[in-house]
Amino acid sequence: MARIFAPLVTAFALAIVASAADQSAENKSEEPEAFDVEPPILKQNLSDEPLPDDDVARLEKKLERAKQNAGGAERLFKIGVLARVEVEQRMLKVIRYESDLANARVAHAKEELATRESQFESGEITRDEMESTKTMVAQLTEAAQAAAAKRERAELEAAEANLRRQQKLLKLGVGQKSDVTHAEEKVAELKGPKN
Repeated sequence: MARIFAPLVTAFALAIVASAADQSAENKSEEPEAFDVEPPILKQNLSDEPLPDDDVARLEKKLERAKQNAGGAERLFKIGVLARVEVEQRMLKVIRYESDLANARVAHAKEELATRESQFESGEITRDEMESTKTMVAQLTEAAQAAAAKRERAELEAAEANLRRQQKLLKLGVGQKSDVTHAEEKVAELKGPKN
């Protein structure tokens, strides 16, 4: 009895699958293509040059996000969710963004100084306002230099820690000599003279 019904059930199942495939092919031809409609032109995409404040604001947002990610990293390391390398990379990212933000602020302040100088020459602002702008640029430049030095130290420390890890892995037999060589080159590059 099973021999009689097995081919009938198989034929019935194949007929259902074939009709479903035909219906889906018909439905696809009736649907419009996904790229038939062009997106509208956005107003902010019309300008080629980015606003200086936009760069500073974007970097501030990235820095805040990086600080939030790094904030809970130590706790996650302690409970075993993150590796020590990931914690160090998150902290290094915060330092990099701090340096980038300080440089962007200096660039913005220098642009503002140039604007203030032209206003001073035309008599629109006083000498005190001009001097306060110069003082602000000097302070921001000093802060950017300190952030750059902090970044260099942090990157060198991270490279040295990576070199130690790669050497330990090679000693245990799980690392590769090329990884150690690459880590040594990175440390030598960071310790080398700056241009």
